[in-house]
Amino acid sequence: MALRIIFMGTPDFSVATLEALAEAGHEIVAVYSQPPRPAGRRGLELVASPVHQAAEKRGIPVFTPVNFRDEADRAAFRAHNADVAVVVAYGLLLPEAILTGTRLGCYNGHASLLPRWRGAAPIQRAIMAGDAETGMMVMKMDKGLDTGPVALTRHVTIAETMTAGELHDALMQVGGALMVEAMGRLEAGDLPLTPQAEDGVLYAAKIDKTETRIDFSRSAKDVHNHIRGLSPFPGAWFELPVAGKPERVKVLASERIDTAAARSAGTVLDDRLAVACGAGAVRLVRLQKAGGKPLDAADFLRGTPVAAGEVLA
Repeated sequence: MALRIIFMGTPDFSVATLEALAEAGHEIVAVYSQPPRPAGRRGLELVASPVHQAAEKRGIPVFTPVNFRDEADRAAFRAHNADVAVVVAYGLLLPEAILTGTRLGCYNGHASLLPRWRGAAPIQRAIMAGDAETGMMVMKMDKGLDTGPVALTRHVTIAETMTAGELHDALMQVGGALMVEAMGRLEAGDLPLTPQAEDGVLYAAKIDKTETRIDFSRSAKDVHNHIRGLSPFPGAWFELPVAGKPERVKVLASERIDTAAARSAGTVLDDRLAVACGAGAVRLVRLQKAGGKPLDAADFLRGTPVAAGEVLA
């Protein structure tokens, strides 16, 4: 017998779980997503979220409350008579009335190994910190921020060159399958719940634009992790003089290299975009100028020469 599920999510990351639950035969009685946002070149067009669009393709009714402060929205949520709510990157901290608004509560798919990296940006923060491993967890939600007991876990290795975008896609697929398993076991009355450890709590704060600039005075390891942790979005960047004016250049991929050169941090060491760091050096592998398309370093250099000895800042 399938569960009656309310699904709550917003970005692309959430769509795989919505699709997996529907394909597994559960009845998705309603989808909740963030309201349509301005988009397009002038920001005049309202665009529905990826989850909103995926739900409409399946004919599932979609609700987009700004929050759940209005009793009418809370009553509408309860009126679905759902067995359970599944939440994946919805974007709102849910009030008690919603957490208890279904028969079996709310279950969240979270992209970290809790209690490490609670919060908004666990994928980026794990890579930026140089973690070798992360994972997906299904937890039963409570009033705290990602503090509820954990039901199921799947570990995922973070390769040294893996970007946030690549890890996002890997965890997205793992998360869909894991939630299907969790809901199957919940339906069977066989879903375990284990309180999170009190030690090892870290918070994954939302990425702020002030921290996206590359600081080449840091170690090559830290610079490399910073670049891949912000790739492809929002992108780590430096400024390069072009026609006498500083131009922002995003770095979408890099690699650490061995070098005996002792040069000031930010100094370009060769004609293949090796750059000195506070300790060691990185090679910039894939770049993107403002308004341009991503290019491999060789193609980038053909259009924008960068000579050895220049200093990137």
